[in-house]
Amino acid sequence: MDAKNLNLDFIYTDWSLIETRFDPEKIHQRETVFTIGNGYLGTRGTFEESYPRATTATLLQGVYDDVPIVYTELANCPDWLPLTVSIDGDRFRLDRGEVIGYERKLDLRRAVLSRFIRWRSPNGKTVDLQFDRFASLADPHILCLRCQIKPVDFSGLIEVQASINGYPENQGFNHWELIDQGKHHQNAWLHLRTRGSRISLGIATGLTVTDAEASLQINNSPGYPTLIAAFQGTSGQAVTVEKMVTIFTSRDVENPLEAAQEKLTTLPPYPILLKEHQQAWEQIWDQSDVAVEGDVRAALAIRYNLFQLLIAAPQNDDKVSIPAKTLSGFGYRGHVFWDTEIFILPLFIYTQPALARNLLTYRYHTIAGARRKAIHYGYKGAMYSWESADTGDEVTPRWLPPNDPYGDDIRIWCRDREIHISADIAYAMWYYWLVTGDDEWMRDYGAEIILDTAVFWGSRVEYNTKYERYEICGVIGADEYHELANNNAFNNRMVQWHLEKAIHTQDWLREKYPDKAKELEEKLQLTLSRRLRWQDIIANLWIPYDAKTGLIEQADGFFQLEDINLADYEPRTKSMQSILGIEAANKRQVLKQPDVLMLLYLMRESEEFPYSLEVLAKNWNYYAPRTDITYGSSLGPAIHGILASDLGKSEEAYGYFMQAAMVDIEDVRGNADDGIHAASAGGVWQAVVFGFGGIKLTENGPVATPHLPKGWKRLQFKLYWRGDWHEFDLKGETETMEAQNTNMSESSGQTPIKGVIFDLDGVLTDTAEYHYRAWQRLADEEGLPFNRQANEELRGVSRRESLLKIIGDKHYSEAQMQAMMERKNRYYVESIENISPDDLLPGALDLLKELRSAGIKIALGSASKNARPVVEKLGIGEYIDAIADGFSVQQPKPAPDLFLFAAKELGLEPGQCIVVEDAGAGVEAALAAGMRAVGLGPVDRVGEATVVLPSLAGVNWRDLQASLNGLVLQN
Repeated sequence: MDAKNLNLDFIYTDWSLIETRFDPEKIHQRETVFTIGNGYLGTRGTFEESYPRATTATLLQGVYDDVPIVYTELANCPDWLPLTVSIDGDRFRLDRGEVIGYERKLDLRRAVLSRFIRWRSPNGKTVDLQFDRFASLADPHILCLRCQIKPVDFSGLIEVQASINGYPENQGFNHWELIDQGKHHQNAWLHLRTRGSRISLGIATGLTVTDAEASLQINNSPGYPTLIAAFQGTSGQAVTVEKMVTIFTSRDVENPLEAAQEKLTTLPPYPILLKEHQQAWEQIWDQSDVAVEGDVRAALAIRYNLFQLLIAAPQNDDKVSIPAKTLSGFGYRGHVFWDTEIFILPLFIYTQPALARNLLTYRYHTIAGARRKAIHYGYKGAMYSWESADTGDEVTPRWLPPNDPYGDDIRIWCRDREIHISADIAYAMWYYWLVTGDDEWMRDYGAEIILDTAVFWGSRVEYNTKYERYEICGVIGADEYHELANNNAFNNRMVQWHLEKAIHTQDWLREKYPDKAKELEEKLQLTLSRRLRWQDIIANLWIPYDAKTGLIEQADGFFQLEDINLADYEPRTKSMQSILGIEAANKRQVLKQPDVLMLLYLMRESEEFPYSLEVLAKNWNYYAPRTDITYGSSLGPAIHGILASDLGKSEEAYGYFMQAAMVDIEDVRGNADDGIHAASAGGVWQAVVFGFGGIKLTENGPVATPHLPKGWKRLQFKLYWRGDWHEFDLKGETETMEAQNTNMSESSGQTPIKGVIFDLDGVLTDTAEYHYRAWQRLADEEGLPFNRQANEELRGVSRRESLLKIIGDKHYSEAQMQAMMERKNRYYVESIENISPDDLLPGALDLLKELRSAGIKIALGSASKNARPVVEKLGIGEYIDAIADGFSVQQPKPAPDLFLFAAKELGLEPGQCIVVEDAGAGVEAALAAGMRAVGLGPVDRVGEATVVLPSLAGVNWRDLQASLNGLVLQN
């Protein structure tokens, strides 16, 4: 995988992930990345007009259906996205015609997915298309799609077809049978039913066209009803098409089709639906947001991972949970693992307790399946399934077909041996109760689960008469590379902990709710002898811990297995189990994911045995080098990041954290096609809050002991504790100017120059006149004083700072200012439409070519948010290695952030870079970043630069380098 190219595909802002080009080779990964949802359903980021090989999917919570091999899976539901646009008979598709401009943006704050394309048809007609879609959080049964169509260089017939695809497949398997379809009040609808589970679904759609006279027809093709609108497009005039969709299932209402039809006919206009949706998200983000200053890439990655979990959490349904791949793909078939309780739930417990309650109550509704599994294996109580779906019965495949067509089927032992999940569920319930104080839920739901799973452990534990101790043999621990372990430390200590809490729960019930205690004691047969057995197990269950060395043996005999040096296998792109084989990995000291370290993490908060910082350090030194943290499991990096942070290994901690945070956006593991790594996403939140924020729980609530990563200036988040909200605003260590800025007189001639960072406006091309005209037009419309002299003060200044200078003391709301900046930008974009390579300033192209020949890295450092399209129009993209623009950092020039970001993207130290600027603010920013500066223009404007030149005309690299090293001032 080429991580550099992936980075070039994206622009990261604090709240938006922006894709700058379409790469067909990454189509499936990007479908996952651009998933949207609302807790009721999730829709992958496929295109409205379709694309060859696309993996289209809309998955609804709880809509499971039977399927061979994997027992049951979330059924892919009818596709609500299809919307095609035809230009005088040429159908728009990205694999046809010419894509002139492309941008796709996921706005996390508003939960809206947008896409802009400038497309030239095979017949040479150019059109601008702006798509926007969202799944309403205000009403989960509403889906909205809008397309704005603007002919650029023609007038002619435009046809739009909006459809529902009633033939969805789960990788070749169709779960649906069509019951009926039809039209109703210019709307179309479908009524389907799953083949095995008999869940019926009703879906309806309507289409409106504004700013044009359109004819509307309905084509009722079997299983594919389509609304067709046709109208005359006029050059330069945009037409808006809005597609509304409503969807219900028999899990929600008795008659889902009737409910879908009724809701569709009473929908308010698109802007109102969007506003209600945004308001719902404002409430969510108010509680769950995590804000980072000083690291835009990390800030976006954190919010992205939170977003993907928030859109998978059921708002109004406590009979479902969050699958391991959320609702974003077919990986793990929509099954629920321990991922939800251990990795995902902490985010919800501390920021969305009502959603956490729903997720935990799912386990109560599926306890019958856990009891059936216990009976099947010959045990008592409730034995939760490793993979669970709607009933709680075990749905882990017993066998899987091999990748080799001549190989043997692969036995999946997790269903039989990975039993720690019952303790994991109890652990999550205990912390939900601890944090929320929700006694009512614990009384009515949680206590029964904690107690009945304790009954299971009492029957599963074995007594070893030779050693006079209890043991648990034949298990798989958290590390899944070892498929038959005896006395796995993680498993045994979690069982011991679980039984301790079960006794506490029973005592609490007896004291506070004696009637409920009596009811459960009779129902679960909680006799005195059973309780005494629990106490005996707690006292005598074997935990393989050596007090002398501080080491915990992962399982009996683990230290006697063949050792391994993972560095011997680098570089690699697959897991150690794939390299070694299942049996060989079983015989070596290699871990898929943290096991002993996972146990220490779970005991870290309460500092219960065997956790201590000293024990952590000793076990980290042993187990971390033996853990396949890169390709073993996505569950590992975040946990390693937290523990490394505890141990003062800040650089390692940040590396693990970013590995987890970017696992889907940058496809770190190469398997994002299958869906979002939900456990990793939950781990990211824990890494930030518990790791970098250093949150610990006390009797008075959470307390922070922060150790922020280098460069993080600020970390803000909220936590819920017993009815109150605690706001944390943590500051990083202040970096002194001396640390960033070198003395140029001392460093000149010593530090070799390996990178050149160019400003854009006034350096490579002159778009200042376009900016001036756009600002002047805005100022005239608003009645603000502005002229060319005032415009000079805006040179090198960000759009926001420029607006603030223009409006002066006049008051505008934030919304008004945002609208004004967007308006100015629109004027500017319109005006630069015809920029070409001829607009490069004299000397610019020659210097770029010379730098490229000399092996010097080149970056663009421009405050403009339109830098990328301008570079494209100038035809110099092949010379630019990295772009730092208005989307890259928060603080504009004269802050050094933009140039520091550019240097980082080039992989260089600041002192190895020079900056070419034409503005005083830019020169100041370069010097503050510890870089030498070349100032273009008059001395009174750029005189603080290391070297001052009138322009780039006639400048060559050899002479410029000599001037910089000799501190020669040229005028």
